[in-house]
Amino acid sequence: MTDLKTVNPATGEPLNSYAMMSDAEVTKAVQNCHDAFMSWRLTSHEERAKIISKVAEVLRDRKDEFAELMTKETGKLLEGGKQEIDLCAAICEYTAKNGPEELSDETRDHPNGESATITYSPIGVIYGIQPWNFPCYQAIRYSIANLMAGNGVLLKHAEACTGSGLMLRDVFEAAGLPKHLFTVLLISHDQSDRVIENDLVRGVTLTGSDKAGKIVAKKAGEMLKKTVLELGSNDAFLVLDDADLDLAVKTSVTARIFNNGQTCVNGKRFIVTEKNYDAFVERYTEAMKAIQPGDPMNSDTQLGPMSRTELRDDLHEQVQESVKKGAKVLCGGKIPDTDGAWYPATVLVNVDPGQPAYDDELFGPVASIIRAKDDEDAMRIANDSRYGLGGGIFSKNAERAAELAKKHFDTGMVVINGYDIATPNLPFGGVKDSGFGREHGGFGMKEFVNAKSVSVLAA
Repeated sequence: MTDLKTVNPATGEPLNSYAMMSDAEVTKAVQNCHDAFMSWRLTSHEERAKIISKVAEVLRDRKDEFAELMTKETGKLLEGGKQEIDLCAAICEYTAKNGPEELSDETRDHPNGESATITYSPIGVIYGIQPWNFPCYQAIRYSIANLMAGNGVLLKHAEACTGSGLMLRDVFEAAGLPKHLFTVLLISHDQSDRVIENDLVRGVTLTGSDKAGKIVAKKAGEMLKKTVLELGSNDAFLVLDDADLDLAVKTSVTARIFNNGQTCVNGKRFIVTEKNYDAFVERYTEAMKAIQPGDPMNSDTQLGPMSRTELRDDLHEQVQESVKKGAKVLCGGKIPDTDGAWYPATVLVNVDPGQPAYDDELFGPVASIIRAKDDEDAMRIANDSRYGLGGGIFSKNAERAAELAKKHFDTGMVVINGYDIATPNLPFGGVKDSGFGREHGGFGMKEFVNAKSVSVLAA
């Protein structure tokens, strides 16, 4: 049985290896998590909230250590890793503060009885399959909500950030979470299928590509188990006729290179109306040219390496294929002759349907700029996608932009005149091939519960 291995993507040097679990160990781990759940489900909302609040404290105490490990494992900027830990702590605090009320019983009238109560009962062990781009946040996002709901949690983290997954387990237990209630599984894809098949596993959640989502959803569907899927996207940011170009250019650069361009809600397609197109392209390209890759441990670095060389190579193939089909590279677009998973900030124009830069998700620091005739055409192009996770609109008329977002933008989240990745009190999730289900904002706490009605009838 092969080990799981982690590698520093900035240098290509090995970091650590972890022994994979045997089938018997996996079965035992699931059973242990279920056993822990059987006690946890009977604890009060307030007791759960106290421990989750303590998780926030431990995360902040270990912020520097955790951020450094994430940088070593994935190449994310050190400062970005610290921000990630702060976000995770804020999610814990929001959940601890609002969870008891969100999950409290509701009383309703019953036409044939004295009363009826709706109670949100935990259902059991929830299995999470998570990616490498936000090693702490991706795991916190689903686990904290489910722990608050009273469920047990399993994590299959990406191989690249195995150490981060294990550190999070240690954080939970240091905060007082019962042992085994949050369990990290060091397993293969084949073993993962068997975890989904395990009768003690009651729900499955995945963050990843739409291809992976279809595979996991099919497997879970065969077992009649509910899923929550947060999948890929090629988020569109619209620069309308009345946009503030200074703001649009500056924000769109951040939206594209945040987390080294490896975020599901990165801005990826920048759709600019004819009125602003030439000026935006010139200014945006100059800004992207000025971004030089550097050591992710340095606080002034703007762009670090991608997480793995094979993912960098896949991205480059998408760029080359787009160019073959008519796209033009204005900056970047070449693999540097150096060790590590480096790729420069890249700008593509002449982007049309049929090119990966238009149709697919480019998960790295590559921006696609698309010309639109006017505001209406820009919205049409934005929605001309199989994805629908997030997006943005730049307009000096924020009220009109908000109406466009509410009535016409076919995505789960839209930001007006800015860029944001996640907010603890707002729902996170998408539509179409970007998945289904919601996390954050209280919504995630009720994705894997039994909304049970208890009616007391008249004698």
